[in-house]
Amino acid sequence: MFIATLIAADRLDAGQISDALDRLNAAGCVILGSGWIDEGRAADLMFGQSPDRARSALEAVFDRVDVVVQPMMTRPKSLLIADMDSTMITVECIDELADYAGIKPQIAAVTEAAMRGEIDFGAALDARVALLAGLDEAVIEQCLAERVQIMPGAIALVRTMRARRAKAILVSGGFTRFAEPIGLTIGFDQVVANRLGVANGKLDGRVDWPIVDSTTKEATLLAAIATENLPPEATMAVGDGANDLAMIRRAGLGYAYHAKPVVAAAAAVRIDHNDLTALLYAQGIPAREWVVD
Repeated sequence: MFIATLIAADRLDAGQISDALDRLNAAGCVILGSGWIDEGRAADLMFGQSPDRARSALEAVFDRVDVVVQPMMTRPKSLLIADMDSTMITVECIDELADYAGIKPQIAAVTEAAMRGEIDFGAALDARVALLAGLDEAVIEQCLAERVQIMPGAIALVRTMRARRAKAILVSGGFTRFAEPIGLTIGFDQVVANRLGVANGKLDGRVDWPIVDSTTKEATLLAAIATENLPPEATMAVGDGANDLAMIRRAGLGYAYHAKPVVAAAAAVRIDHNDLTALLYAQGIPAREWVVD
């Protein structure tokens, strides 16, 4: 049995659910039932076959509604692997550091190209970090305090999953000086990220190798599956850039979160309208059961 979850950024009504059921029926999906997760916000539609046709029938049909299609039996997840920049936080940290150095447009253009998959991530990271050489180390803490904001829904997502005995890993192509405090604030079990070089209180323009890249993210997912003795279907990954594609493809359910086109096209699920609590609704968890503190 399969389930399609409709998640509204604004409001979901009975008419939209009826329309969705008609579309599934027309696609030959064999309707089995429907029900609210949270009335007006998220609903489940159960059906018997053809999940690919169900996805095609429902995605991008309803205004500001995200759709998650998956097998019912593997809906609850026991492992979350998440990107950090523009996924668990609202900014790209290296771009914000560059702003303090007065070179944000120059570095942000490279970041955007790397996230779209147009240039090699490792080479792009080296080039951007080199441009930050000489920046005072104290700017990192200033940037954390002034620029970095937790993505809406991130705390509820991670803390709710951990309360249900899931493991949560933050794996970032960014830097430990950001990822470690952010991971602690949100509630991750483990943090994997790059280390910025510092000498005499200033950034030295280098990042330690090997870097955390797409291969590292995929390897982190596979290692956690082995360590936790999990079936791959019990895992989920979420990210927004090309560097996240490998882990998104290998997870039981991969989410493109407000993502670049190359990621949105490849992921099993696109979250374009909602915040990260959509990943809780996708597991059938109503708002009254979310852990937010």
